[in-house]
Amino acid sequence: MAESWTPSFHLRETAGRCRLSLGGGAYGDGRTLQEAADDLVGRLLNVAVCLRGSGMTISSEVAPDPRWLEFLWELGEIAARGGDIRARIFGSPDPLG
Repeated sequence: MAESWTPSFHLRETAGRCRLSLGGGAYGDGRTLQEAADDLVGRLLNVAVCLRGSGMTISSEVAPDPRWLEFLWELGEIAARGGDIRARIFGSPDPLG
């Protein structure tokens, strides 16, 4: 089985606030790293659930990195099964914990 791809993290602090970015494709903001991580998880969950629920198709001319789509789809599958996507985002080998 192929290993799952996860975008890399980048943390930036400006004026006492944190921004946690994930591969340049998603971010979360907060006063603390925990708040930024929670915001990031919420944003990713929203996108993943919307992606799975919409059945949308993406033109190959404007398609994002296919690894991103697979990553978001995987998050949506975890959420659909009632799992916690945090484990998958932050690197736990078992997304259902």
